[in-house]
Amino acid sequence: MSAIIEVHNLHKSYAGLRVVDNITIRIQRGECYGLLGPNGAGKSTTLRLLLGLTDPDGGTITLLNQEVPRLAREARLRIGVVPQIDNLDPDFTVEENLLVYGRYFGMSEREIEARLPMLLEFANLTGKREAMVPTLSGGMKRRLSLARALVNDPDIIFLDEPTTGLDPQARHLIWQRLRELTSQGKTLMLTTHFMEEAERLCHRLGILDHGRMIAEDTPREMIRKNIEPQVVEVFGDQVETWAQAYAAQFSQRFEVSGETAFCYVNDAQPLVAHLQDRPKFRYMHRPANLEDVFIKLTGREMRD
Repeated sequence: MSAIIEVHNLHKSYAGLRVVDNITIRIQRGECYGLLGPNGAGKSTTLRLLLGLTDPDGGTITLLNQEVPRLAREARLRIGVVPQIDNLDPDFTVEENLLVYGRYFGMSEREIEARLPMLLEFANLTGKREAMVPTLSGGMKRRLSLARALVNDPDIIFLDEPTTGLDPQARHLIWQRLRELTSQGKTLMLTTHFMEEAERLCHRLGILDHGRMIAEDTPREMIRKNIEPQVVEVFGDQVETWAQAYAAQFSQRFEVSGETAFCYVNDAQPLVAHLQDRPKFRYMHRPANLEDVFIKLTGREMRD
């Protein structure tokens, strides 16, 4: 099956610094592909390259069988974008934001009007059709941005951190809507710092660091291949002293960060039994998750 997004050996430098370093990605129709990475890893530059907003220094990009950037304008007619920061027009109503945006794609008012009920229902904004944008909550604005990205019935939707700043209810509603889109055959490319979001939504993931693709797989396989199956987090004063004395006896690998020791284990029971005899320490036993993989591959240090 031919890919709907094909990227081969893509690279881009600024002031001599390689910010995208020979990335290759193939995404099939109906996939949700997550692009993860610390701040400065190259995610935003990669999206700009794919959308034809920045010219690459080398490599090839094909979206919907159109070469980018040469035919980026034609490709963008079949693409929707949900930016990281909402750029809705505050002087317009919900309906007017959708109408004006549809005109950018050469759609007639009749075509846009025919899609409005579906878009408003999809975004759970039917009752807010005449509301001005400043009166909307953060979750409503985010859902309106998603609806706006669907005005032209795109084949591909790019979503840059679509649920940042939302409460759990709004986040879960958007997750539900995104799953509906992939079930309809839409292709999603998602960047996010929420590992739970990536694990829930994405069929496959790529992790970028320093411009390079350092891992790519399904969420489940990425966890299985890169991390021990169980994690015991140990909290308390002098946890570093405890970890240096005991953690290696019970875990395949451990790290200490602040007042927490992260113990990665194949079998947690011996460690849990040990901790039950040391009530001054609190602990949490859980399955390994995508965040553990992300931290292992990219490190715990802060990125600017």
